[in-house]
Amino acid sequence: MKADLHVHSRYSDGSEHAETVMKLASQRGVTHISFVDHDTVKGLPEVLELGEKYRIKVIPGIEISAFDFKRNRKVHVLGYNYHPQANHIQAICNPLLKRRQEHSLWQIEQIRAAGYKLDISAIKESAKPSETIYKQHIMHSLTDATYTSPLYKELYKNLFKGNGVASGDIEYIDVFKAVQAIVADGGIAVIAHPGQLDTYELIPELIEVGLGGIERNHLDHTAEDHQKVEFLAEKYGLIMTGGTDFHGSYGVTIEVGDIVSPLFERLLNDE
Repeated sequence: MKADLHVHSRYSDGSEHAETVMKLASQRGVTHISFVDHDTVKGLPEVLELGEKYRIKVIPGIEISAFDFKRNRKVHVLGYNYHPQANHIQAICNPLLKRRQEHSLWQIEQIRAAGYKLDISAIKESAKPSETIYKQHIMHSLTDATYTSPLYKELYKNLFKGNGVASGDIEYIDVFKAVQAIVADGGIAVIAHPGQLDTYELIPELIEVGLGGIERNHLDHTAEDHQKVEFLAEKYGLIMTGGTDFHGSYGVTIEVGDIVSPLFERLLNDE
């Protein structure tokens, strides 16, 4: 088995349509996949159909943009195998998507005021089927430079970081509420790439509200991160997951299936 449980599509901030990602997965021998588009479950019906077409087991997924208000840092929470209706998840994520869209439109206006040419209608069209504009969509309208190029990084930094004209962020979801929503919808809540965001200290606290797993295999994780995840997983009886965090051309260069998840029956649910 070969399970990539962390991929993104154009339903959020990935550059590729879901079917393109599924084709790549099929070509690379992926047997299990989870699309964890940010704060939305809109793509699930299509992805489930594509799973049947390409004979790949689809695990319902989402990546919730959360926040640890105690430590004042971002936390990403993956949700797997939730009920398709995802009522609790949508109840907390839909307002966040609205805030993100309003903020993105504000960012576009700030960038235009700074002298850059941006067409809001064209950006909205290029973002589809996502109904929410992300910074990646704005950047795509500004430059053809690749995500990893110095030109792209410099422009991104100048616009969105520090004193950039479009800097600032939205209010994210309280991480405890994110975990609780996933659990309430029958899913398994997993802390995403704790090494990337340094969220290890938070994990014992989330156990009390139903945290079920930790992402082990991620492109930003070191051998030390692997050891930390394994220790916590064993101590608290958590599952370990993993995947590429594939974003297509909107992310680092990596192929679907290059990083795979540890396998466990509790999540794969078909052995």
